[in-house]
Amino acid sequence: MASKKELAPIKLELLICIVEKNKTLFYTDLLQSLGSSLQVITGAKGTADTTILDMLGLLDREQNAIFAVVRSDRLEDIMDTLEYRFQSVRNGKGIAVSVPLTSTIGTMVYG
Repeated sequence: MASKKELAPIKLELLICIVEKNKTLFYTDLLQSLGSSLQVITGAKGTADTTILDMLGLLDREQNAIFAVVRSDRLEDIMDTLEYRFQSVRNGKGIAVSVPLTSTIGTMVYG
């Protein structure tokens, strides 16, 4: 009987992007094209003071938070693409951070 080679499942990351409300669809489509099959969108409101918001170019703008599940082996490419888009898309500024999904029920089903 041939032994079945076990493969380690690909780890997942929760990617959180804060973007302007009118660019939400653009960024969810971008994330989907980069391999994210799940995105959840919610309204976002910051707590930073106006000096920091003005410095980031986010003053007086409605924002959304996009929560996307992505594969950790694709994370570097996704973050590089987001960084480029945040800098190059007109009124497309945003911020992104990722959190590893570990010890989460259901990640084995995804793999």
